Amino acid sequence: MSILITPQSKILIQGITGDFGGRHAKLSLDYGTQVVAGVTPGKGGLFFEHGTHKVPIFNSVAEAVAATGATVAVVYVPPPFAGDAILEGVDAGLDLVVAITEGIPIKDMIRVKRAIAGKKTRLIGPNCPGLVTPGTGKDSFGGCRIGIAPGYIHKKGHVGVVSRSGTLTYEAVFQLTSKGIGQSTAVGIGGDPVNGTSHLDVIKLFNEDPDTHGIILIGEIGGNAEVEAARWIKANCKKPVAGFIAGATAPAGRRMGHAGAIVGGVEDTAEAKIAVFKECGIEVAETPSDMADALIRSAKAKGVTLS
Repeated sequence: MSILITPQSKILIQGITGDFGGRHAKLSLDYGTQVVAGVTPGKGGLFFEHGTHKVPIFNSVAEAVAATGATVAVVYVPPPFAGDAILEGVDAGLDLVVAITEGIPIKDMIRVKRAIAGKKTRLIGPNCPGLVTPGTGKDSFGGCRIGIAPGYIHKKGHVGVVSRSGTLTYEAVFQLTSKGIGQSTAVGIGGDPVNGTSHLDVIKLFNEDPDTHGIILIGEIGGNAEVEAARWIKANCKKPVAGFIAGATAPAGRRMGHAGAIVGGVEDTAEAKIAVFKECGIEVAETPSDMADALIRSAKAKGVTLS
């Protein structure tokens, strides 16, 4: 099983005719993802062609959904227009919108958050690597790859990964795969201060998924989302969980990479989050290279088989 997406999910790509969107559309098609439509205003009626694939392009998300039955959109639209692109997916009643775009103005995301409240559409991102549910073929072919993550490092299995950092998502996945441990779904939620889905949201989905046997939770300085998730895990989750917090050497008050990675309160520091992780029974990886081993230690302590 998996969360949020399956190999059968029908995906539409907003910005498919741009250089970045087109490049990743090709990689997703190569992975076996069911890309059924592209959306670029003014280019409706054309096709995005790659190998044997011929993906129809529509002028709007609503038209694409009506014609193809797509339920998920991925947004590669430039920052000034990305907020409206997300809302177009919400208005079309999509189940999921994944916003890869970096640099969306905060005021636009506040507007999006207000508009999306109470709607059926879940938003992942923005400024995120997306998510991957691996397939069972060679290099996990036949799965569903949405975003910019390298699909070939994944392996079908039973570990859920959730992270604010794209690079650390890939690192955790590669470590697991190298040890013969597969993933149910890997989710990059993005590092912006205003986003659609939190660590806790994803942790709850992994906790409810009977085929996810263990979880890696990757966070960083800034905000208290990881602390909130850790305390929920202590009270509600019996599955083995390993955690890593990036930014232990970051000076207070300085943004490090992500717009949301800035220490502002007492629970925003790496030290505070690590202390809460330990208090909540989460096995802490001291370095990025220890993430898979930390989960293995946690699983062994709980008598859980990961592979």
